[in-house]
Amino acid sequence: MSSNICSKRARVGVIGAGYLGQFHAEKYAQMEGVDLVGIVDVDADRAAEIAQRNKTQACADFRDLIGRVDAVSIVTPTPLHFTIGKAMLEAGIHVLIEKPITTILAEAHALIDLAESRKLVLQVGHLERFNPAVLAVQNIIDNPMFIESHRLSIYQGRSTDVSVVLDLMIHDIDIILNFVGSEVKSIHASGAAVVSDHCDIANARIEFKSGCVANITASRISTKNQRKVRLFQKNAYIAVDFAKREIMHIEKTDDSNDALIPGMKVHQSSFADGDALESELRSFVNAVTECHEPVVTGRMGYQALSVALDVMAQIDEAALRFGDG
Repeated sequence: MSSNICSKRARVGVIGAGYLGQFHAEKYAQMEGVDLVGIVDVDADRAAEIAQRNKTQACADFRDLIGRVDAVSIVTPTPLHFTIGKAMLEAGIHVLIEKPITTILAEAHALIDLAESRKLVLQVGHLERFNPAVLAVQNIIDNPMFIESHRLSIYQGRSTDVSVVLDLMIHDIDIILNFVGSEVKSIHASGAAVVSDHCDIANARIEFKSGCVANITASRISTKNQRKVRLFQKNAYIAVDFAKREIMHIEKTDDSNDALIPGMKVHQSSFADGDALESELRSFVNAVTECHEPVVTGRMGYQALSVALDVMAQIDEAALRFGDG
């Protein structure tokens, strides 16, 4: 990617000073080679608080950043992503936009086209791509045939204005799309709204043209937090426990052994508890200053959103059939 905005330092702004936005601001403020120019939020007191904490300026309107920054993080409610993202890209500003990229595919497509036409970085905040566990296993994954993913969270009351599919499951959808590298053939999904007005627990079975099948479960009403992924591929099985930070890799070997599964060798390892958000933001800044494509492109965000919306549509149709409109 080439751009006439590449520079050794990046002037960055954060739009949205809520729960996640405050952490974007903190990471940028501490990052070498970055100048945190301003914090924007409709809540002036909140913007002032986060700005003061990070020794920068508070702004009432995102347009106040135009002409003063090279890049922004958009950490607002999803319905605002398109309007703000479009304004920033039209002003020649690189954009990291939190997941999901937008609420509808047409808006996502428009942002992608705009960024590509202006040769600007458009990165989508699929944070789990930078999870140390995902980074630890991505080089041993080779044409998986079956994937099972569970993401269960204790109810916290946040993000209940959207389906658990867009809140949590979309992370795993993005990771699995990246692992499989094949077009989706079919999707079968089910779910239910339990404590909120939107789906709180969901399951999706995704079949890929490669033959791989992924079974994904996400819940935000669990009695415990659980995050596990299991992958089966030819001659190997990989299991990741994110909470315990453990990886089990069982692979076929030519050596005779007394293993539980004859002819298979077991590798067990652990991974460090890294800072995925810092890695994500540093990756974005590097893409801006070094003028290259981001790790998670707008098109990848579009693909994850497309699958997530399909899952949600099937769940909504089932709810109507059961009379729960």
